[in-house]
Amino acid sequence: MRTVREDYLIKVVGSQESDDDQHETISLMTRGEFVCKDHNYYITYKESDTTGYAGCTTTVKAALDGSKVSMLRFGPAPGQLIVEKGVRHICHYETGQGSLSLGLTADEIDCGLKEDGGHLRFSYLLDFGEEALSRNTVDITVRRA
Repeated sequence: MRTVREDYLIKVVGSQESDDDQHETISLMTRGEFVCKDHNYYITYKESDTTGYAGCTTTVKAALDGSKVSMLRFGPAPGQLIVEKGVRHICHYETGQGSLSLGLTADEIDCGLKEDGGHLRFSYLLDFGEEALSRNTVDITVRRA
């Protein structure tokens, strides 16, 4: 598969539902980079005040076969999540008060990405030990600018 590196429009919609019936959705539309190499798709974009991570850059790495997605945030508020079917991962977040480790278990990974863009959706359950914290869904749409 060839490497594609161009200017893309990237829309990210993240939603979070907790057991106490709270629901929050955040949406970001931005320009970024989309690359296909080494059997993975890479989506890279800059965060904004809307997401609460202004000054950070996020890279989403999705396996071509849709088995695994990694979301890496670099900058003032670094973070890492790994979403993999059938595997519970421990993910680390930096907060203003220190770092936090949470468990993450994938519900769904739907990778409809192709060489020229497409759609990626994944959902997961976040937990703190035995306690479920929230169910989260991320929808990403990538298209040429």
